[in-house]
Amino acid sequence: MSRIAIFVGHARKDTYCEALGEAYRRGAEAGGHQATLFVTSKMVFDPILHEGFAKIQPLEPDLQAAHEAIIAADHLVFIFPLWLGTLPAIFKGFLERVLQPDLVEPSKKGKYVKFLKGKSARVIMTMGMPGFIYRWYFGAFALRMLKRNILGFVGVSPVRATIHGMIEAVSQDKRQSWLAKAESLGRNAG
Repeated sequence: MSRIAIFVGHARKDTYCEALGEAYRRGAEAGGHQATLFVTSKMVFDPILHEGFAKIQPLEPDLQAAHEAIIAADHLVFIFPLWLGTLPAIFKGFLERVLQPDLVEPSKKGKYVKFLKGKSARVIMTMGMPGFIYRWYFGAFALRMLKRNILGFVGVSPVRATIHGMIEAVSQDKRQSWLAKAESLGRNAG
């Protein structure tokens, strides 16, 4: 059994990204895993890290719960839409805030501890463009940034990715198959 923390980084409620998160959670629980789902649009927190990493900004209760889930988890899942070539601002702010308590003191000393070493992750992205265009022409920038500059920086490895392109244009059957895939990934904690 794995402990899984699932994060949906979206500004709106009741989105397809949230449905993917719910599907992953259902699959994980059906597979005997302990899974917790966090949806940024339903959380109450200030997404701005006002002092940068100069001092710890106290975490609101929703962020404290998410932070504790990250620390306790064996596997992390990040689900978000591609907006303006990267993560939605609310999700980037969430990550900056929820990771900062563990980064402030080491950053003052110029040392960065891989405090999430031993954890794996799955990134599920949705986008309006075809996934192969995103990977080939745009170099999967947001995905690479999240994998290397955020998750890799704090020690998460391996990080696997699923990209769902043409999200507005695909059929309902295709959307259902993607939900089934998310559920299968959850069942296998993959």
